Amino acid sequence: MNPFHYSKPDSVQDAVHLAGPASRFIAGGTNLLDLMKENVTRPEHLIDITGLPLREVSETARGGLMIGALVSNADLAWHPLIEQRYPLLSQAILAGASPQLRNMASTGGNLLQRTRCYYFYDASVPCNKREPGSGCPARDGLNRIHAIFGASAQCVATHPSDMCVALAALEAVVHVQGRGGARSIEFADFHRLPGEAPERDNQLADDELITAIELPAAGFADCSHYLKIRDRASYAFALVSVAAALKVVGPIIREARLVLGGVAHKPWRDKAVESWLTGKAPSRETFTAAADTLLQNAEPLEHNAFKVKLARRAIVRALSDAAQGGQPDE
Repeated sequence: MNPFHYSKPDSVQDAVHLAGPASRFIAGGTNLLDLMKENVTRPEHLIDITGLPLREVSETARGGLMIGALVSNADLAWHPLIEQRYPLLSQAILAGASPQLRNMASTGGNLLQRTRCYYFYDASVPCNKREPGSGCPARDGLNRIHAIFGASAQCVATHPSDMCVALAALEAVVHVQGRGGARSIEFADFHRLPGEAPERDNQLADDELITAIELPAAGFADCSHYLKIRDRASYAFALVSVAAALKVVGPIIREARLVLGGVAHKPWRDKAVESWLTGKAPSRETFTAAADTLLQNAEPLEHNAFKVKLARRAIVRALSDAAQGGQPDE
C-alpha cells in the first residue's frame, strides 16, 4: 500500500473542497481498502466522510424516502419503512455480502463498488479499466462472470452490486454535492456502459460526493421480488440477478419493472419489455415471452453463454414470485 494523506472534514462543503483527481472519499471502506491493498487504486489523499451528517432516513414531501449516503447497508435493509414500503430493496441488500460487511458498508459507497473482474484485480496483467489502452484479456480469456449486454471492445466487466439492481427498478434518484453546487442524477443515468472509456464507472465529477439517495413513493410493496443466482449460497456475487416489480389490478399488469444484475457494466433495464408487459395477464406464458424478448439481443462470450439460459429462467421465476406477492413459488 502506498503512502497517502488523510483528512476528516466536518462538513460536506469542506469535504468536496478537499477532493480532486488523486483523492478518494472513504466511509466503510469495504471495497476501497481491498483495491488499495491490491495496488489497483493508489489514492494520494483519503477523505474520511464518516463524521458528516448523512445518516438519516426521512420521508419526503412527495411521499418517498430520502436516505443519507452514510446509512449502513444493514440499517437500511432492516429499517421499518424500507421493509414495509420497499421490500425489494431490503431483499436485494440482504442478498449481498455478509452481515459484517453490511454493518460497515454505506449506502453511497454501495453505488461506487468497482467490478470484481479477476483481470481488473490482478495488477500484473493488462486491463483497460485499470490502465486505459492496455487491453482487455477477459475478451479472449476466462470470461465466465462477464457481461452479456452493453459491453464494448474495451471492456466486458459487470457491475457487482445487488442493491443497485433494486434501486434501478425503483427509479431512485442520486443526490450529489460538488464545489459547483448540488445536483440530482436519475439512477438510470448514474452508472455508465464501458464504451471507449471503461475506466469511468459513473457520471460523478472528481469533486462530487454522494449525499443521499431518494426513493419515489411507489415501492411496489405488494408485488415485488429480488432473485439472485450465484455459485454458492452466501457471500458470492451474482452470476445473474433479477429485480422484478409489478402493479397488478384485477387480472391485468398495470405497471412493470424488470432489471437484471450480473450481466452488464450497470444494472440492465429494458423499458420496451416493461411496456410490453403492461396490459398483459400475469402468467408464466407472459413472463416467458418477456424473458425471450429481453434476451434476444444478448451477446455472450466464449465461457458465459450459460448466462442467457440462466437469465431466462430467473426472469420467469422472479416475475412469477412478484405476481404472487413476492413469495417464492415452491
